[in-house]
Parts: sequence; structure tokens; C-alpha cells
Amino acid sequence: MLFFIASSIVAAVMAVTVIFVRLKATKKPASLKKIILPPFFMSTGFLMFVVPMFRVTWMEAWEAFLVGCLFSIFLIKTSKFEKRGGEVYLIRSKAFAAILIILFLIRMAMKTYLGHQISYPETSGLFFIVAFGMILPWRVAMYYGYKKVLQS
Repeated sequence: MLFFIASSIVAAVMAVTVIFVRLKATKKPASLKKIILPPFFMSTGFLMFVVPMFRVTWMEAWEAFLVGCLFSIFLIKTSKFEKRGGEVYLIRSKAFAAILIILFLIRMAMKTYLGHQISYPETSGLFFIVAFGMILPWRVAMYYGYKKVLQS
């Protein structure tokens, strides 16, 4: 129970941080580096699966990734770019913060349910895969959106 509470607090802090970072990012020009690097940095988290207690079945991993991809649709829909003064900027979306909060609450509900079904380390592994499944398609879509606006 202590792990659940601690990880929930950490997840909430991360969600709030993402909201503030994203809102602040709209004030500075976007760049390919800022779009592409987060999934690469996050991918190092897959090293957790070297430790046997974090391992999940391939089917569970695939399902978690697909859930993340499904969630990413909302992030993709709220990530648009515009050209201002020769630079490309991310457009601030009022819905983005609300969507992140709703997705966070859905993930917490899923985590609560699954936490009673499987071990804490496996739950952590699955939700890492969900998060990666959210960020990868979102950033790929941002890449293509950025390139499209840059070329126009």
C-alpha cells in the first residue's frame, strides 16, 4: 500500500510538471531536437525489464502499448504548430491540461484495479509501457506536424 501511495504521488507530481513544461514550451520556438529526444531518453527505462520481477508477458506488454497509443490520440489532437516570425511554435491548447488530468485519473483507476491483480513491479512495468505507448506516437505525430508547418 505504501508503494501505491508513493508511486501515485510521484505520478501526480510528474503529471503537473508535464503540464507546466508543456505550457511553458509554447513560449519558445519548437525544434526537432525537443520533439525527438524525449522518447529516446524515456526508452532507457526499458532496462527495468532486465530485472525478472518487472517482466510481463509479451501479450500484456502489447496490450499496454496499445492502450498508450489509444491515449496518445488525445495528446495528438491537442498538439498543433504555427509559424510566427520564421519560427515554428507549439500552439497552446486549453484542453491539453484537462486531457492530461483525465488521462492521469484513468491511469490511476487502472493502476488501482491492476494493483490487486498483479504484483507491484509488474504493474510498474506495464504502466511504463503505457506511458511509452503514449509518448512515442504523440512525438511522431508532432514531428510530422512540425515538418509540415516548417515547409509551408
